[in-house]
Amino acid sequence: MFQLKWLWQNLKGYRPMYAAALMLSIIIQTFFLIGPMIVERIVEIFISSPDALENIVVQRDLLIMLCALLIIFTFVRTCLQFLCKMLYETVSQGVLQDVRNKLFAKIQNQDMHYFDTHTKGDLVTRLTGDLELIRHSLAWIILMVVESGSLFIFTIIYFFTLDWLLTLCLLAVTPLLFIVTRLFSKSAGPRYVKLREKLSRLNSKAQENIAANRVVKAFAREEYEKEDFDKYNKEYCEYNQQAAMVWLKFQPYVEILAQSLWVIQMLIGGIFVVNGRITLAQYTVFSGLLWTISNAIRNIGMLINDLQRFFASVSKIIEVFYARPGIINNHDSAERPRIPGDIRFEHVSMSFDGKQVLKDINLDIKDGETVVIMGATGSGKTAMMNLIARFYDPTEGAIYIGGKNIKDYEPDILRCNIGMTTQEVMLFSDTIDGNIAYGKSDLPFEEVKDFAHLASAHFIESMPDQYETIIGERGVGLSGGQKQRIALARAMAIRPPILILDDTTSAVDMETEIEIQENLTKLDFDCTKLIIAQRTSSARYADRIVILDDGKVLENGTHAELMSKKGYYYEIFTLQNGEAEEVG
Repeated sequence: MFQLKWLWQNLKGYRPMYAAALMLSIIIQTFFLIGPMIVERIVEIFISSPDALENIVVQRDLLIMLCALLIIFTFVRTCLQFLCKMLYETVSQGVLQDVRNKLFAKIQNQDMHYFDTHTKGDLVTRLTGDLELIRHSLAWIILMVVESGSLFIFTIIYFFTLDWLLTLCLLAVTPLLFIVTRLFSKSAGPRYVKLREKLSRLNSKAQENIAANRVVKAFAREEYEKEDFDKYNKEYCEYNQQAAMVWLKFQPYVEILAQSLWVIQMLIGGIFVVNGRITLAQYTVFSGLLWTISNAIRNIGMLINDLQRFFASVSKIIEVFYARPGIINNHDSAERPRIPGDIRFEHVSMSFDGKQVLKDINLDIKDGETVVIMGATGSGKTAMMNLIARFYDPTEGAIYIGGKNIKDYEPDILRCNIGMTTQEVMLFSDTIDGNIAYGKSDLPFEEVKDFAHLASAHFIESMPDQYETIIGERGVGLSGGQKQRIALARAMAIRPPILILDDTTSAVDMETEIEIQENLTKLDFDCTKLIIAQRTSSARYADRIVILDDGKVLENGTHAELMSKKGYYYEIFTLQNGEAEEVG
């Protein structure tokens, strides 16, 4: 199985300890045979022998020694079992930690297309529930397989030394067992794959609802959401019950096979004792060890049940491990050189999910220039910015920064030279200081304050804890404008040669917007500024204004040039500001 091979590869560093645990498990199983062997001697000498009473008196020391050995072996076996379980737990927890780190790193290195096609709930399920099942498999399922298998084999070998015919009679039920387990595994496997998908959908629904709790409450849709969640929950429970029913249907057959062993042992074993083929002591050993075979039969169904769950979960994890992003970051160097800020689009087109969002864009942006991108919703403004940061690649054409195709830059080197704010402001559950310094953890506190002032985030200093104020998840507790200003400070704090602001001042008042625009001209580092805006007040004093329409450049020029054309920009300016001023 490829899943088991993958698991073995990820045991690297823990293989000697895990091998020791497996060997110790096998050794411990031999102790279960030593007890019955001692019991056989006691029964043979001190119970079933015609001279039993005399032997108790004459060989009292032997009886005491055998009883003492029985107690000692039981104590040693218990201690070894404790040590063995500790080894399994240490390995399983260590592997869980390593695999979780690797899995998280794999997810981090995926491109934006991967996150567009995988829900957050599904990825969280892989990082939590699926990985926990791997830990359970290492610490319990494989342990049970080794213990049940080795004890079964050792018992059968020992039984053959006692009486081969009775042993074969007991083994006669095993072919039926293999048929039952084969049918069970074929029926259970697909159900657990489907069950895993239903769990992912349930988690996605719960996470989506919790993240959007303000919207839910704003529209008073709590009851609707409860009913909707109940639908997903019922669906998951139904599939869970169906998977459980598969085992419940097969369990009676397994139990009948297990119980049939006792019937065979009593009937055939009893006949053999009467006929003198085996002794009463040997019959006692068969009775005392028969549970090892019957338990192994019972455990097979349960283990197959757990293994099907394991294979369903580990397959989902392997999907992430071997998913190849379209945009690969090789991380060849720890250096992050500063790159020039000039940008050139050459016949750039982009399609997303079969829909063309950019069409033959040709645009030159000089280093240090301030360019405002405007256009109707869906015209391709954000798509252009995503291409510059290489979140996606164009389907046609090429983008050059510093005269070099952006595909020739390592993505992390390219992106660390771009300060970016997005339409949906995302802040972390950290202090305001930590959020502003997110892109540069060693940023001095004084510089944090300076960039906060440049972003007009003066409100921070009126808060009780100021820059040490803990921001709630996703910026809960702050207004939209406050979150935008913190995000702007964070983007500027890395002193990027390229600053991309996607509708950053949409939630602030006009006075604050003007202050931010003035502050952007006072940056103490060279910076090309690309500003997506809806208000012409943000565009009026830009070096250049680019108007997009249906993925194409409709207008391109200064405020005065576009006003004189009396096109799209002129109409928007007039709409927002009243009668347009005379343009000379």
